[in-house]
Amino acid sequence: MRWLCAVVIATLFIGGGCAEAGEGVEPHWREIAWPYPRDGWPAGRAFHCPESACGGDVEVYVRPKLGFCNCDTGVADDDEVDRVADIDLISERFLPREAGHVISVAGMTGRLRSYDLMIPGGVMHAAVGIAVSHRCDLLVAVAQGRGDAAAVERAALQFLETADMKRWMISAMEGR
Repeated sequence: MRWLCAVVIATLFIGGGCAEAGEGVEPHWREIAWPYPRDGWPAGRAFHCPESACGGDVEVYVRPKLGFCNCDTGVADDDEVDRVADIDLISERFLPREAGHVISVAGMTGRLRSYDLMIPGGVMHAAVGIAVSHRCDLLVAVAQGRGDAAAVERAALQFLETADMKRWMISAMEGR
């Protein structure tokens, strides 16, 4: 039991927050309405984390795209992340910061890529596009915010790895 308390205390100091015992979603994240118009895919889920908890206002948008992935290769390269990760829903004016890298989210593998994003009105944001696959299905997530790119990426990945989000993503990918 003492080791559990030590882990919780370390998480509070290192991770910037901790859920109550038995909860999977960190308490500083709150679900918001899906802010984008309907397209060929169902609306996903959107979440906001305030600057005080995430190092800058960060929003994460996540949704499955069932039947939209290459069954043989999954998410193969950065061009695919650019095409499928829904960055263009936020703004069509985005530039990759660097080459992406392989990532695993909720047991699914794919790629993550960071971007500079010009929000309407001339405001620059950092953004992260994530595309992971399971069989022939794709799960995409975009995180964007006013913090630096590393803080936006860290906040998004920590949130996506919470128990509640993993459970929801796996269920969504199974079509439930």
